This record gives sequence, structure tokens and C-alpha cells, in this order.
Amino acid sequence: MKIVFLGTNGWYDTVTGNTICTLVQTADYDILLDAGNGIAKADQYGVGENGRPVYLFLSHFHLDHVVGLHTLAKFSFPGGLTICGPEGSRSILHTLVNQPFTLSLDDLPYPVTVLEAPAEQARLPFPVEARPLLHASLTMGYRIELENQIISYCPDTGYCENAVRLSREAELLIAECAYQSGQGSEDWPHLNPETAAQIAKEAKAKRLALVHFDARLYHTLELRQVAEEDARAIFPNTFAANDGMEIDV
Repeated sequence: MKIVFLGTNGWYDTVTGNTICTLVQTADYDILLDAGNGIAKADQYGVGENGRPVYLFLSHFHLDHVVGLHTLAKFSFPGGLTICGPEGSRSILHTLVNQPFTLSLDDLPYPVTVLEAPAEQARLPFPVEARPLLHASLTMGYRIELENQIISYCPDTGYCENAVRLSREAELLIAECAYQSGQGSEDWPHLNPETAAQIAKEAKAKRLALVHFDARLYHTLELRQVAEEDARAIFPNTFAANDGMEIDV
């Protein structure tokens, strides 16, 4: 299984990267986690080629997580695209991915299916657990079992028990790190290096990837390295992801 970090910024694009999108490639599936501007680079990695089905998991509808949806028309997914998102996704996507903003899902050159989690997650061909996280609006985290391994995705959240539950003994926890060390807000919950690392430690995950660095706070890649060092003090097997980084799981 290969993980490619297509976009690692939160909020907006800068020289440090595009907004959030992660690609998980297995022998059978291409899986995209969120649809920030990083998703536009998915074709560089053969996503959807040879009829491989593509699955896109949306955590929530803040624009930095869905702004790349307008680029779906550039792709050829002969095996189809399945979008899985929180409750209400059909209605929201009907508005957002439609005229007058962009081409509608129905007009894309491949079939698209929309599922809402957790009610319809059982229709997916691999085990998925979806739980709400702690954010300003409904945000889903996902626990995905692929090739007998667990990938946990916890974007846009404060520390919460559901993030720990989704990450139990995961091979890889992909967690946001919008705040810098010591920062936090009850009104706008996000993780910092310490709280992301605490989730990984409590969950007994094997590796922690930090993503979704707030573009205003992390305006250089060097600042991400500081976050990595701070997280490693709590959970040693941590790395700060950058756009284009690839790892094997």
C-alpha cells in the first residue's frame, strides 16, 4: 500500500503546498482523503487508470477540504467514483458541485455515487468506520481497513475520544496539525503537535503523519519540522508530511 500526500496545507495554498488531500493506493482501489486543491495532482499518480474504482472520503465541507471538487471534470475514472461524506452530503454536493459553480456530478464523464456515513458506509467494499470529531461543524473521521491494515484519518478536530477510537492500533494515523505547539481554541477546535501525538500515543498507533498545517501559522516548511520535533517528544514515530511525499505502509 502506498500513501501519497497530494496537499498538506490547511486553509489556503502557499509555497508550502496545496490544501488538503491524501492518496491511498492499494492493489485494488485508489482512495482519496478530502478534496482540497491537492486532488488536482491525482492524475500524476495514475488514479483511476485501468478501470480501478476511486473512492473519495470527505470529512466536512469547509472550503479547504472541498475546493478541488471543481477539478473532477479533468479526470477519467472509467471504474467510477464513489464519494463518501457526512450526513447531508447529497444535498450539499448537489449545490456545490453544480451550475453555476462548476460541472454537476451528473455531467461528469464517469459514474458518480454519493454515500453518507455512517448510515451507508456498509455499502463500501472494504471495512470503514466513521465517527464525528470535535470541530466547528459536523466533521467525520475515518478508520479504513485495507490489505489487513488500518489507516486512520482524523482531520480538523480538537482532542476527542472518537479520534482515539478511530486510531486504535492503526498502522498509520493521518492527523491534522493546524496549530503550533501550545496553541488551541475551544471555539475553533484543532490539534497542535502535542495533542496529535497524544492521540497517537493513547491509541497505540504505529506511525503518525501530521498534515493540514494552517497556512498562516506554518508559512515555512521549517516550522513543520519544529512541529515534528515537538510531537516526537510524546510520540517518537511522527513525521510532518509535505506535498509530494510518498510512503509505503
